[in-house]
Amino acid sequence: MTIAGLRQIYSAYLEAANAREFDRMTEFVHDTISFNGEIITRDEYVAAMRQAVDSVQNYFWHLDDLIIEDGRVAARLTVTGTPVKEWLGLQPTGRDVTFTECSFYQFRDGRFDHMWYVLDFPAIRKQLAA
Repeated sequence: MTIAGLRQIYSAYLEAANAREFDRMTEFVHDTISFNGEIITRDEYVAAMRQAVDSVQNYFWHLDDLIIEDGRVAARLTVTGTPVKEWLGLQPTGRDVTFTECSFYQFRDGRFDHMWYVLDFPAIRKQLAA
């Protein structure tokens, strides 16, 4: 897969996630994936995405950096939203949060089958506690 092709796929994936078009994830995610080292189904992956956007009103991923090499994609995203339910073990306070997410994907046949991600949890906790 070309760099331009992976860039297009990732952009469409992010657009679908931000539009809450989770039924489109079959276009981007294999039936089973390694998610932070754990094998899960696409349905479980989508459920985790739904849980996040259900817990954080206006959850939005903004792409800051995208690096593509050898079928792998690395993305640095700024995420914003307002927690309205318990999320990541933290209670909502009515405050908005802005934090960094770094995500890494390995693609095969135009869809990803491995994903690793890290959230800036200390930034989230600090903003909700302030």
